[in-house]
Amino acid sequence: MLIWGGLILGTAMMISLPTVMLVLFGLLPSIVAWIIDRPEQKYATFCVIGFNFSGVFPYLMEIWFDIHSIDAAIEILTNVFDLFVIYGSATFGYMVYFALPPVITTFLSAMSDRRLEELRVTQKSIIEEWGGNVACAIDDLDPMNPAGPGVPPQQQPNQ
Repeated sequence: MLIWGGLILGTAMMISLPTVMLVLFGLLPSIVAWIIDRPEQKYATFCVIGFNFSGVFPYLMEIWFDIHSIDAAIEILTNVFDLFVIYGSATFGYMVYFALPPVITTFLSAMSDRRLEELRVTQKSIIEEWGGNVACAIDDLDPMNPAGPGVPPQQQPNQ
């Protein structure tokens, strides 16, 4: 894998050095995210690389369709505003990665609370229709008495 990566990178450098320079230095935050992201799913890496590439892409278009030279790539890489846009977009990817899971957790918790309330209303209507023997509190359950609460346990025959 490493040999193929080296061959592809070497070929790309010979064909399009300005593009390789811009992509390599522009996607440094994504490379760091890939290195430090330990879980197998690599959610941080995907989040950061998506936003980071969206920050690099306009400057790639500028190089590809304007002047495709090393000087143009160096000019982009030394312009503070351009670097702020590129690395700022990667920072936004990190912010989304860290901020979104708690928001989703809160949303799912609210949905489950709402579902629990709906089930309790349904349970009350069932109890009204069938009587109080169809429902009991979890604390009242006795694993040794499968008949349920309020029913005397049956004697097990000795074997």
